[in-house]
Amino acid sequence: MKIIDVEELSSIQRKIRVELPAETVAGEFLRAYQNLGQRVRVKGFRAGKTPRSILQGMYGDEIRGQVRSHLVEDSLGEVIKERRLQIVSQPEIEADDLEEGRAFSFSAVFEVKPNIDVQDYLGIAVEKVRLSVTDAQVEEALRRLQESHARLEPVDNRDVVQEGDFVTLDFEGSIVGKSFAGGKGENYLLEIGAGKALPQFENALIGLRVGKQQTIQLTYPEDYPNREVSGKAVEFSVVVHDIKQKVLPLLDDDFAKDHGECGSLEALKASIRTRLGNELKRIQEEELKEQVVNRLIESHSFTPPPAMVERQTRYLMERYQNRLPAHTVSESESGPSMQETRKTLEARAVRQVQATLLVEKISQLEKLEVPDKDVQARIDNLARAAGDRGKSVRDIYSRPDARDELRAQLVFDQTLNFLLERANIKEVGSPEFKVDEQGEKG
Repeated sequence: MKIIDVEELSSIQRKIRVELPAETVAGEFLRAYQNLGQRVRVKGFRAGKTPRSILQGMYGDEIRGQVRSHLVEDSLGEVIKERRLQIVSQPEIEADDLEEGRAFSFSAVFEVKPNIDVQDYLGIAVEKVRLSVTDAQVEEALRRLQESHARLEPVDNRDVVQEGDFVTLDFEGSIVGKSFAGGKGENYLLEIGAGKALPQFENALIGLRVGKQQTIQLTYPEDYPNREVSGKAVEFSVVVHDIKQKVLPLLDDDFAKDHGECGSLEALKASIRTRLGNELKRIQEEELKEQVVNRLIESHSFTPPPAMVERQTRYLMERYQNRLPAHTVSESESGPSMQETRKTLEARAVRQVQATLLVEKISQLEKLEVPDKDVQARIDNLARAAGDRGKSVRDIYSRPDARDELRAQLVFDQTLNFLLERANIKEVGSPEFKVDEQGEKG
């Protein structure tokens, strides 16, 4: 093989020109026809004895395509390994006509990871917020725990819907007599005033009576995601089957024993305070790491490979769409908004790819690695956490590519910890943080 040229088109793009001698081409054709002769059966000839001229007449174009692919793939792989190129996109191939007995030339253009000169990554200045759990936060978390164990009891002394009620109802909506997607429900449980449904719909239910078929009318907002109903007047036929109210358990020592695995209410509060404190520390550490990444990106200007950005954008879009109700995902209902969302996610993907490349470079400079046993330990933890799906998790990570991705993530995390341990951390005053029992920050 002869490498004619490796051209640097840009910091993230290379073009390789390769010429293969005639004998290499002839050898590949010979192997291809030998393998074909062993596989196919031609009437009138014993296995492996079909003349090559017959095979050429029957399979010539197919063999030429196979030989071309093998020559390009094998030689390109050899060049990539020899030149230590970190390819991140599918190569765009331009090739001469392939003829047996003649030299074969081709060129390949592809994207590569940029060679980043990472500097001043030790001692990055970040601000650490002084955090503490307040009594109000403990009480709020306790209230949420109490709410989670509330029970619904039938309302017997009235049959008119009020705000705060839980109602079970059937409904069917129409626009000028025509039904629409998502406009019908049966035995639907709804808390009036909780904001789980369209506020106009919840408000219109107040005052309805149990057991009667009634009609309510409302106008959907102009910016409602479902374009079929946005800005339009809709009529709903509604039947309320029953009304229930939420009854909260008493907050006492028995509650602590039954729902908090604590001996007393005070012990439960102490447990909640400890849990919230741990969550605050986790939040604080994640924010410090985010600051480290932001400082790295701000101090290193480079263009990330478009192929990497596109892959990350698709990944973020898939996650976003998987969280949407099925009826809002279609192009006809939300095309423009989905385009805007993609633009936003693409900007996020650019920063994520930049962070990945910067942290990866630092891990190489500092020779940070994750041994096989740590990768396997993480797989075991993921499999245990998956419960019944544990075997599927192990099957996924039995693939080398999935295992490599997991290792890369572990190295990324290890490198961020390395940078945070060596960061220049300055403590600053504490703003108001709200953390619930799930560790959500607001």
